Amino acid sequence: MENRSCVIDFMLAAFPMTLVMRALFFSFLLIIHIVTLSGNFLILLTVWKSHSLHTPMYYFLVNLSILDICFTSSIIPKFLTILASENRSISFQGCLTQCYFYFLLGSVELLLLAVMAFDRYTAVCHPLRYTTVMTSDFCLYLTVGCWLAGFADTIIPTFLIINLCFCGSNVIDHFFCDAEHLLKLACYDTRIIHIVNICCSFVIVFGSLVCIMISYGCIILAIIKTSKVGRRWKSSSTCVSHLLVVVIIYGSSLFLCMRGITLAAIDISKLSAFMTGIVTPLLSPFI
Repeated sequence: MENRSCVIDFMLAAFPMTLVMRALFFSFLLIIHIVTLSGNFLILLTVWKSHSLHTPMYYFLVNLSILDICFTSSIIPKFLTILASENRSISFQGCLTQCYFYFLLGSVELLLLAVMAFDRYTAVCHPLRYTTVMTSDFCLYLTVGCWLAGFADTIIPTFLIINLCFCGSNVIDHFFCDAEHLLKLACYDTRIIHIVNICCSFVIVFGSLVCIMISYGCIILAIIKTSKVGRRWKSSSTCVSHLLVVVIIYGSSLFLCMRGITLAAIDISKLSAFMTGIVTPLLSPFI
């Protein structure tokens, strides 16, 4: 048997940039991070201070803002460190932690969007039963269920990756520790782990998407059947913002399936991850 020494730290390749471009991108990314945190914290403060907003819709919106804060904070600080100091190294434990929380928070966010679609479905299609269905306890159960499902979905691939040995190159061709790029550096055949990772992602992404499509299918039918123009407009307006967030998140997530395709020497997966992890949390508070 060949002796192999396992890699204990990794290097994040990020984006190839000159010194001037790195300084400009650092300033740009720092402003994005500050605006993202400020916008989401403002939502939390507004809902907390206004008792009229203590409703299920804004309860889920608060949870979405908390997820966006944690989600973007799981990758931007290290990215800023790389741009500022050119220190691209990250320990194996730090890499695995970043990878786990990125996909955990992403999975919970997709599930929460499905729950928010169900909330809108109940409000539009069953308005008289809304207060009896969407009780505070039920909303809490739905939120906890999202976290438990996200934890169960990401713990299996993480457990498989943590027992791997990485040898040879320690350069991860990404700006954060992405599981797919990490598996390429393993010493062993990782096809089974790759399949497990895809299956777990498939369950969360398409499971939540099906729930959202069914909910909005019923909402559209209910709006069409409504004869009053005012009620049609009110029903539509309460769903538009949520639909915009869904389109942005799922649109960027679809590009993650296009791994291996390059555009102007930049991996599509980097651009889609940048959209999902940095741009989407920035746009959500404005939407």
